[in-house]
Amino acid sequence: MDKNLQRNEKVSKSGPERVRDFQRKLYRKAKQDPKFRFYVLYDKIRLMQFLAEAYRRVKANRGAPGVDGITFELIEDMGLDDFLSQLQKELLSKTYKPEPVLRVYIPKADGSKRPLGIPTIRDRIVQMACKLVIEPIFEADFDDASYGFRPKRSASDAVRVIREKLKEGKTHVLDADLSKYFDTIPHNKLLTLIAQRISDKNILHLIKLWLKAPVVEDGKVSGGKRNKLGTPQGGVISPLLANIYLIWLTDW
Repeated sequence: MDKNLQRNEKVSKSGPERVRDFQRKLYRKAKQDPKFRFYVLYDKIRLMQFLAEAYRRVKANRGAPGVDGITFELIEDMGLDDFLSQLQKELLSKTYKPEPVLRVYIPKADGSKRPLGIPTIRDRIVQMACKLVIEPIFEADFDDASYGFRPKRSASDAVRVIREKLKEGKTHVLDADLSKYFDTIPHNKLLTLIAQRISDKNILHLIKLWLKAPVVEDGKVSGGKRNKLGTPQGGVISPLLANIYLIWLTDW
């Protein structure tokens, strides 16, 4: 009877609930064993519930189309199920390759401009699916005092903690800025850090493909396989990769 109830519970759960259940299991295992390396993860990324949840989150973030000009409206007009099924086939056959990243510039408060890399929606979906799988593992490793680009954390949470520390009499502040941080992360060191937790070669290959994706700016293509530095701001998985590299930097 208990087994039947468990089976019925699995069937009745929605896609997002199943994704969250899996994430919780990954987090608990990673927290329990800080040296454990996860070796079977790629098969989860290509599951339809992960791709569908990834699409939902990518669409909620909005954002402009990439180099292919394909919008969310166009995808849904053509048929979302067919779009995700084709993406799933590419992941299953391991023929998926990311499109070039579109580079645009956004103004900063000081008058300068920040480069922003915009992957295609197709690539943002796969990046999000990968993020859904690997983020819980690294969340178990991140410092509790870290608030940037973390799930269920915000700048206002950081301000609240600062106020608490001030009330405790801790009034010394170290203000440091990492210049062009996203643009200067070394690929080899980043991949080495990721491999300390993930031994699934297909996941590592995906991340390497995104890091090496060519950049299109004003019709000109640059970067590609020869590129050894940086992860584009604007990529769904880039903030997570930046935080993973910060593990090494903050330890140092």
